[in-house]
Amino acid sequence: MTIALLALMGQTANAQFGNILNRVKYSAQSSLENAVVKGVNDAGKSAVKSAKKKVKNAKKGKAEEAVWTYGDHTYTMKGNMSADKYRKDGFGEVTFTNIPSDYDEFEALYSEFLGRTPHGTAAMIPMAMEMYARDREVGKKCIELLCYPSNVNSVISRLKDKFGADPSDSYGQRYLPAAVLQGATASNGYRPNHPYTVEMDASVNKHQELQIVGSGTVMYIYIIGGGWDTQQRQVEIILEPGREQYQVFNCPSLYVGCRQIQGTWEGLE
Repeated sequence: MTIALLALMGQTANAQFGNILNRVKYSAQSSLENAVVKGVNDAGKSAVKSAKKKVKNAKKGKAEEAVWTYGDHTYTMKGNMSADKYRKDGFGEVTFTNIPSDYDEFEALYSEFLGRTPHGTAAMIPMAMEMYARDREVGKKCIELLCYPSNVNSVISRLKDKFGADPSDSYGQRYLPAAVLQGATASNGYRPNHPYTVEMDASVNKHQELQIVGSGTVMYIYIIGGGWDTQQRQVEIILEPGREQYQVFNCPSLYVGCRQIQGTWEGLE
């Protein structure tokens, strides 16, 4: 009786052990299959993303370019963003040979050319920042022209901190206006490509209408800058009813601290 019982117990143990091995084998096989499926899916997503990027870059390359000059300064703009319709594939690109020399040039550039599109308006933010760093009074007038009234004081107060009297202050970052210009990075002393270029993409956030205070269409734009870990720097642009020029509704991601410079900043032309 005891021998039979022991034999039965042994058979049961073997069966249980076999089931455990089968479950382990199945689990390992399932994990491997899942890993393979995930790898295929990831590769597929990567391929799709790469294809979309190529199509978008091709569209950018074929986009019509508008040119505007002021003296010997040249500004060009292309893009497809507008307040009329949100475009998931929206983009903008503005190039310029120089920072505007004075308020008159900045005002003409804004009123006659760049201010008439959301991406053109967004590209003027680093220009206004640089002009404020060079001359507080002139820069203040530029910011007041470019920005929605509720945004003016925020921009000026933060820039005042960033462009302090002591250039050796590690908190102050005089080179901040260059951080969104293509080619400028902390490692190369924030030396951008020339002519200067501001590249933009539509944000994932769709247009919104102001409802509580004021009225107008708010658009969200990514400025692509190499000065931060997150290169997509979102700004908000608004077009009020009856206005021909857009305004900067909000732009805190452009004046927060960027990566500390390596070397000496040579300035902008």
